[in-house]
Amino acid sequence: MPIEWLLYPLLGIVAGVLAGLLGVGGGLVLVAALAWLLPLQGVPEAAAVHAALATSLASIVLTAAASARAHHARGSVLWPTVAWLLPGLLLGGWLGSGIATTMSGGFLRWFVVVYCLLAAIQLTMEWPRPGPGKPDSPRGPGLSAAGVVIGAVSALVGIGGGSMTVPVLIWRGVVPVRAVGTSSACGIGIGLASASGYALHGPVAGMPAGSWGYVFLPAAIGIALASVLAAPYGTRLAHRISGRRLKQVFASFLLLVAIAMAV
Repeated sequence: MPIEWLLYPLLGIVAGVLAGLLGVGGGLVLVAALAWLLPLQGVPEAAAVHAALATSLASIVLTAAASARAHHARGSVLWPTVAWLLPGLLLGGWLGSGIATTMSGGFLRWFVVVYCLLAAIQLTMEWPRPGPGKPDSPRGPGLSAAGVVIGAVSALVGIGGGSMTVPVLIWRGVVPVRAVGTSSACGIGIGLASASGYALHGPVAGMPAGSWGYVFLPAAIGIALASVLAAPYGTRLAHRISGRRLKQVFASFLLLVAIAMAV
């Protein structure tokens, strides 16, 4: 068995723990790893970045669902807020994936690099600052509009949107652990809309057997199944420890991902 088949479940464990812990499903880590692994499975080099984005997003659906389920059990998902965000997330994810299929792999690669750097800066600076705490869930059309941007950017970089959704919710006064839980639920919609867009683009020349459009299903399934098992552990950690140091570590890791993608 080629070693890359063994690496997919390991990537799933990383994605699952990060999803539960930070509301960030490890999508950027997955994209960097998949961009290297998928050509070994027969994915054309010209389609490698597109396939990495699509496969990461497809796996995030189950990762986010497992994380959201665990957070819901602890009362950490603000479902009214999810309901306001979801229409924008679905529209943005679909549009973003459609835009991505018209771009070159080289352009998308550098887009991911820049996003990694910005996300690392945001995590390190802990920006935006928390807003005043509120007793109810944030609501309103402004969240739906923000969802369009979050969904579109997420589709272009292959993530579940946690690195954008969590800061927005904290800025609106949501306590961090609930922002993480709510972000996890939002990731389900982003993954479904974005992965569907990449998959329904149609047959992609040169993609290996087991592919649906740009989605390489064997990798997506291997990552997703492992992440489902790992997500509850990340959720438990999120409720037990301070995330500040972990955010700094993750920011450093994002810098390494940016370098790897650039090189």
